[in-house]
Amino acid sequence: MLKLRQPTLVAVALSLLMAAVSWLYAPSALALTEIKLFDLAYNNCPAELAEGAVTSGGNSLAANCFMITGKAENPSNKTVYDADIFGRIYDANNNNILPNRTRLGNIEVVPPGVSNFEMRISVAANLPTPLSLKNFKARGFEGRVTPLFPE
Repeated sequence: MLKLRQPTLVAVALSLLMAAVSWLYAPSALALTEIKLFDLAYNNCPAELAEGAVTSGGNSLAANCFMITGKAENPSNKTVYDADIFGRIYDANNNNILPNRTRLGNIEVVPPGVSNFEMRISVAANLPTPLSLKNFKARGFEGRVTPLFPE
Protein backbone atom coordinates (compact mmCIF):
# COMPACT_ATOMS: atom_id res chain seq x y z
CA MET A 1 0.00 0.00 0.00
CA LEU A 2 1.20 3.49 -0.89
CA LYS A 3 2.04 5.61 2.13
CA LEU A 4 1.78 9.37 1.78
CA ARG A 5 3.50 11.72 4.15
CA GLN A 6 1.43 14.33 5.95
CA PRO A 7 2.91 17.33 4.02
CA THR A 8 1.94 15.59 0.76
CA LEU A 9 -1.64 15.09 1.96
CA VAL A 10 -1.85 18.73 3.00
CA ALA A 11 -0.56 19.85 -0.42
CA VAL A 12 -3.09 17.64 -2.23
CA ALA A 13 -5.95 18.87 -0.04
CA LEU A 14 -4.90 22.49 -0.52
CA SER A 15 -4.69 22.01 -4.32
CA LEU A 16 -8.18 20.49 -4.40
CA LEU A 17 -9.56 23.33 -2.28
CA MET A 18 -7.99 25.96 -4.56
CA ALA A 19 -9.39 24.23 -7.67
CA ALA A 20 -12.88 24.13 -6.15
CA VAL A 21 -12.75 27.80 -5.11
CA SER A 22 -11.50 28.93 -8.53
CA TRP A 23 -14.24 26.90 -10.24
CA LEU A 24 -16.96 28.38 -8.02
CA TYR A 25 -15.71 31.94 -8.36
CA ALA A 26 -14.61 31.94 -12.00
CA PRO A 27 -14.57 35.37 -13.64
CA SER A 28 -17.60 36.16 -15.78
CA ALA A 29 -15.43 36.44 -18.90
CA LEU A 30 -15.22 32.66 -18.90
CA ALA A 31 -18.99 32.30 -19.32
CA LEU A 32 -20.37 32.33 -22.85
CA THR A 33 -23.56 34.28 -23.39
CA GLU A 34 -25.97 33.20 -26.13
CA ILE A 35 -27.19 36.08 -28.29
CA LYS A 36 -30.42 35.70 -30.26
CA LEU A 37 -30.23 37.14 -33.81
CA PHE A 38 -33.48 38.01 -35.59
CA ASP A 39 -35.06 40.32 -38.21
CA LEU A 40 -32.27 39.29 -40.57
CA ALA A 41 -31.97 40.88 -44.01
CA TYR A 42 -29.26 41.53 -46.57
CA ASN A 43 -28.54 44.27 -49.09
CA ASN A 44 -25.81 45.04 -51.59
CA CYS A 45 -22.78 46.69 -50.03
CA PRO A 46 -22.23 50.41 -50.47
CA ALA A 47 -19.83 51.15 -53.35
CA GLU A 48 -16.84 51.78 -51.07
CA LEU A 49 -17.14 48.25 -49.61
CA ALA A 50 -18.34 46.39 -52.69
CA GLU A 51 -15.07 45.82 -54.54
CA GLY A 52 -13.40 42.48 -54.03
CA ALA A 53 -12.96 38.92 -55.11
CA VAL A 54 -13.31 35.44 -53.71
CA THR A 55 -10.08 33.48 -53.87
CA SER A 56 -9.62 29.74 -53.75
CA GLY A 57 -6.35 27.96 -54.30
CA GLY A 58 -4.77 31.10 -55.74
CA ASN A 59 -7.54 31.61 -58.31
CA SER A 60 -9.52 34.84 -58.16
CA LEU A 61 -13.27 34.80 -58.84
CA ALA A 62 -15.67 37.72 -59.19
CA ALA A 63 -17.66 38.33 -56.00
CA ASN A 64 -20.77 40.09 -54.84
CA CYS A 65 -20.65 41.96 -51.57
CA PHE A 66 -23.61 41.92 -49.18
CA MET A 67 -24.28 43.53 -45.81
CA ILE A 68 -26.28 41.31 -43.47
CA THR A 69 -28.25 43.32 -40.93
CA GLY A 70 -30.48 42.39 -38.05
CA LYS A 71 -31.15 42.67 -34.36
CA ALA A 72 -29.15 41.06 -31.56
CA GLU A 73 -30.78 40.31 -28.21
CA ASN A 74 -28.43 40.06 -25.23
CA PRO A 75 -30.46 38.52 -22.37
CA SER A 76 -27.82 39.20 -19.71
CA ASN A 77 -27.46 42.42 -17.79
CA LYS A 78 -23.81 42.75 -18.88
CA THR A 79 -22.21 43.90 -22.12
CA VAL A 80 -20.98 41.03 -24.29
CA TYR A 81 -17.75 41.40 -26.26
CA ASP A 82 -16.49 39.63 -29.37
CA ALA A 83 -19.68 37.69 -30.07
CA ASP A 84 -19.05 35.15 -32.83
CA ILE A 85 -21.87 34.92 -35.41
CA PHE A 86 -22.83 31.45 -36.59
CA GLY A 87 -25.32 30.47 -39.27
CA ARG A 88 -25.91 29.10 -42.74
CA ILE A 89 -26.43 31.00 -45.99
CA TYR A 90 -28.14 29.35 -48.95
CA ASP A 91 -28.44 30.52 -52.57
CA ALA A 92 -31.65 30.51 -54.66
CA ASN A 93 -31.13 26.79 -55.44
CA ASN A 94 -30.93 25.99 -51.71
CA ASN A 95 -27.19 25.25 -51.92
CA ASN A 96 -25.11 26.14 -48.87
CA ILE A 97 -22.80 28.88 -50.18
CA LEU A 98 -20.24 28.47 -47.35
CA PRO A 99 -20.39 24.71 -46.67
CA ASN A 100 -17.16 24.54 -44.65
CA ARG A 101 -17.93 27.52 -42.41
CA THR A 102 -20.50 28.04 -39.72
CA ARG A 103 -18.69 31.00 -38.11
CA LEU A 104 -19.50 33.91 -40.37
CA GLY A 105 -18.21 36.93 -38.49
CA ASN A 106 -18.48 38.71 -35.18
CA ILE A 107 -20.10 41.57 -33.34
CA GLU A 108 -17.55 43.53 -31.31
CA VAL A 109 -19.93 44.82 -28.60
CA VAL A 110 -23.48 43.72 -27.74
CA PRO A 111 -25.03 45.81 -24.94
CA PRO A 112 -27.78 44.34 -22.73
CA GLY A 113 -31.17 44.23 -24.44
CA VAL A 114 -31.84 44.52 -28.18
CA SER A 115 -29.44 46.30 -30.53
CA ASN A 116 -28.73 46.43 -34.26
CA PHE A 117 -25.83 44.66 -35.93
CA GLU A 118 -24.36 44.34 -39.41
CA MET A 119 -21.66 42.29 -41.04
CA ARG A 120 -20.16 42.07 -44.51
CA ILE A 121 -19.93 38.89 -46.58
CA SER A 122 -18.51 38.20 -50.04
CA VAL A 123 -20.24 35.63 -52.22
CA ALA A 124 -19.11 34.23 -55.57
CA ALA A 125 -20.83 36.28 -58.30
CA ASN A 126 -22.07 33.19 -60.13
CA LEU A 127 -24.32 32.10 -57.23
CA PRO A 128 -28.02 32.87 -57.81
CA THR A 129 -29.93 35.12 -55.44
CA PRO A 130 -32.05 35.60 -53.38
CA LEU A 131 -30.04 34.31 -50.44
CA SER A 132 -31.61 32.57 -47.43
CA LEU A 133 -30.20 33.25 -43.97
CA LYS A 134 -30.80 30.32 -41.60
CA ASN A 135 -30.02 29.33 -38.02
CA PHE A 136 -28.23 32.56 -37.14
CA LYS A 137 -27.09 32.99 -33.54
CA ALA A 138 -24.13 34.48 -31.72
CA ARG A 139 -22.08 33.71 -28.63
CA GLY A 140 -19.78 36.03 -26.76
CA PHE A 141 -18.05 36.76 -23.49
CA GLU A 142 -19.10 39.08 -20.65
CA GLY A 143 -15.61 40.52 -20.56
CA ARG A 144 -12.79 41.37 -22.91
CA VAL A 145 -10.87 38.40 -24.21
CA THR A 146 -7.16 39.10 -24.16
CA PRO A 147 -4.61 37.00 -26.02
CA LEU A 148 -2.06 35.00 -24.05
CA PHE A 149 0.74 36.38 -26.20
CA PRO A 150 -0.07 39.99 -27.21
CA GLU A 151 1.53 41.24 -30.39
